[in-house]
Amino acid sequence: MGRETGATSLSLVALAIVGLTLLMAGGVGAQSQPVGEIRALLVPARSIESAQAVNRMVQAAAQAGFNTLLVEVRGRGQAYFRSGVEAMSPALGRAGDEFDPLAQTLVEAHEAGLRVHALVQVNLVAGTDGLPARRDHLIYQHPEWLMVPRDLAADLRTVDVRDPDYLGRLVRWTRQQRATVEGLYVSPLHQGMQTYLAALVSDLARQYELDGVHFDSVQYPTPDFDVSRGALALFKADVRGRVDADARAEADVLERIDPLAYPTLFPDEWNRFRQSRLTALVTRLRNVVRSIRPGTVVSASVTLGSERAQAEHLQDWRTWVSNGFLDAVAPVVGSRESTPALDAELSEIRALAGTLPVWAGIGTAARTTAQTALVVDTARRRGLDGLLLLSYDSLVSPPNTSDYLLTLARTVFTPGP
Repeated sequence: MGRETGATSLSLVALAIVGLTLLMAGGVGAQSQPVGEIRALLVPARSIESAQAVNRMVQAAAQAGFNTLLVEVRGRGQAYFRSGVEAMSPALGRAGDEFDPLAQTLVEAHEAGLRVHALVQVNLVAGTDGLPARRDHLIYQHPEWLMVPRDLAADLRTVDVRDPDYLGRLVRWTRQQRATVEGLYVSPLHQGMQTYLAALVSDLARQYELDGVHFDSVQYPTPDFDVSRGALALFKADVRGRVDADARAEADVLERIDPLAYPTLFPDEWNRFRQSRLTALVTRLRNVVRSIRPGTVVSASVTLGSERAQAEHLQDWRTWVSNGFLDAVAPVVGSRESTPALDAELSEIRALAGTLPVWAGIGTAARTTAQTALVVDTARRRGLDGLLLLSYDSLVSPPNTSDYLLTLARTVFTPGP
């Protein structure tokens, strides 16, 4: 679900004390569990890389009382299912010749009474710690689709996108921005990229009896993206038909020395252009799924707080929910929100979503069990329809033990599918 972010006005220690107090009083977690609540567990792709890993994960989730799995089947631009569009991850090794992680997950999860939603990382296609080894990876095949930050607009202006130096400069810059930029992203501004993703999602929906498809990283990493040459050319063509001749002439003169002339002179149009293309991508992918499997739930992760989502990621989820472009949304609850701020933001999304289901995406890595239970209680009091705990691997890996997932789940909801 990306990085967990958020402001804080209460220390983690204070939250822990409040949470423990409420637990002892019976005021947090299972005591207020709504009927029909979605109790979902996010499962990263690295947790389904072998048949044994899939079996352990499904058994652990069923025993802990989850009823839904969100399984990452497209991560870092690599497939964890049999795709005719994108190569399977090399992490599957030789097992990839005969082992299908998604197929096995579906069989075992359905037998255990669990629903399976395929999670697709949309715009995030590569980390920077280690670049993909396969030369057929998207970042090598279509470097022109990669988002470029404002800082590199001038540097990359004269570098051919096929020159290894183009990707090299982008990677080096991204590594220096780890605190705010998670990796390399493809841009929704390019029609070819949208068509590629639509084909990938179509491939997924046609082959597997999924209960849902969930879109993650549907965003720009920061508002300084995407100023690649292709993106700037698309915006220029779009905006020139909507401004007067004098404005066009001014922009053309400035563009000779500043590649960002058009975004600089028309900032409102620039923001609307990028937001609308991202919204168009969400709509297109949703329509692909529903045209193939009409009963499939289509959901997406969103940044908590509509103003924050637009300001930080150009993610206009208010439009997505008000127009019914999705069947559910999962606002990501960062690790440090104070109770008043969290309460207000959950209230906002509950009100804006109307009858659309809302699942609280709760990061657990930086929280104690009591702190997680406190967030769960806040989500339930605000009328959210489900919980999405992030994530399986962090809950069962050191310093946690194999019993921690069960302990946490039993704290926040009653066991049983």
